[in-house]
Amino acid sequence: MLDNTIEILGNAVSKGKGIQLNLDIATLHTRTKIEVPVIIERAKKDGPCMLITGGIHGDEFNGIEIVRQIISKGYNKPTCGTIICIPVVNIFGFLNQSREFPDGRDLNRVFPGNERGSLASRFAYHLMTEIVPHIDYCIDFHTGGRERFNAPQIRISEDAETSKLAEIFEAPFILKSKNREKSFRDSCVKQGKKVLLFEGGKSLSLNNEVTDIGVSGALKVMQHLGIRNFTKELKNYKNKTKMQPTVVEKSSWVRARYSGMYHPIAQTGAYVEKGAIIGSISGPYGDFEKQIKAPNAGYIICTNQAPIVNQGDALIHLTK
Repeated sequence: MLDNTIEILGNAVSKGKGIQLNLDIATLHTRTKIEVPVIIERAKKDGPCMLITGGIHGDEFNGIEIVRQIISKGYNKPTCGTIICIPVVNIFGFLNQSREFPDGRDLNRVFPGNERGSLASRFAYHLMTEIVPHIDYCIDFHTGGRERFNAPQIRISEDAETSKLAEIFEAPFILKSKNREKSFRDSCVKQGKKVLLFEGGKSLSLNNEVTDIGVSGALKVMQHLGIRNFTKELKNYKNKTKMQPTVVEKSSWVRARYSGMYHPIAQTGAYVEKGAIIGSISGPYGDFEKQIKAPNAGYIICTNQAPIVNQGDALIHLTK
């Protein structure tokens, strides 16, 4: 950023200043205005602009917790460049502890949005036109949906710089995955931004290990980009990551062949051999119990923690 001031949401942000703004493009049917806090910290020295987001899905609390900790511990105050934090992008869903917007839409499926579209589409439009043009990099924090617990992982598209940043982050797994059409990541990448999408834990839940990996990973990336030196702070997170990042190019779901009560055995993040028993499904009346075996050797990067499953439900996400 070369200008002494930049304008975000109609407000001038000068070098060396911090400000909290509100993205308030909609009201509820009660006429209550919903404000989405946007927390901006700008250093006196020029440098890259990093956007850190959580809660695109309102029930993904662990992502929100990661961004909250970055702010509460003062890690969002750069010595070079700018850090923009939006802890709860989907404040509507957060209020209702639900994934969607009040219009029933998934915010992460309507980008880049439309200023005359649905509520979710309008919100996406303003985020893409008023915030994203100012940034160079983004770390977007998510969790698994419903009862699915994701091992901490970074999802990236095929790009040399993004791949390097994913390695710097040091999550246990790096998944090379195509950008989903109309997602926030896809729209940012199309604007030339470098995006790391973090997945870890499950919705409506907090997990300290996932949080520590998310926070320390963000610090490592910001330090690598020259935004701030976090050498001292990172000592508090030493050895939190228990394995070197494993790059995953192919993976598939093991699905339930029967309906019943699900008893997982293999742990999220574990490596299993082909044919290993990873769980079982039993009938509630004691009439059957069927073992579930790994169809191939690989790492378990997501597990379904629901006690009841139906035939065809995804149980284990296994790398190949």
